[in-house]
Amino acid sequence: MTEPTPSAFEGRMLAHRRILARLIAALPEADRTAMMDWMDNREVMRDGQEDPGAVPTEGSALELAMADEFSRIATLAGDSMAERSS
Repeated sequence: MTEPTPSAFEGRMLAHRRILARLIAALPEADRTAMMDWMDNREVMRDGQEDPGAVPTEGSALELAMADEFSRIATLAGDSMAERSS
């Protein structure tokens, strides 16, 4: 087993992200659309500001990271769908 280093953690996270994206792309169209819509609604942190996350607050790092991760997974799922249809 590898040492718990930041690089190892990042590699594991990337692997999970790719698996999730492929699973989403493989869903039936109605389920895939629902999942993509759900993620789309979470890609922007809702904090009531005109520019979400512009004023850092304690605890906002987690929400910003989650919003970014939803965006990355949705992009990879879209790429997987395009790859499958080619």
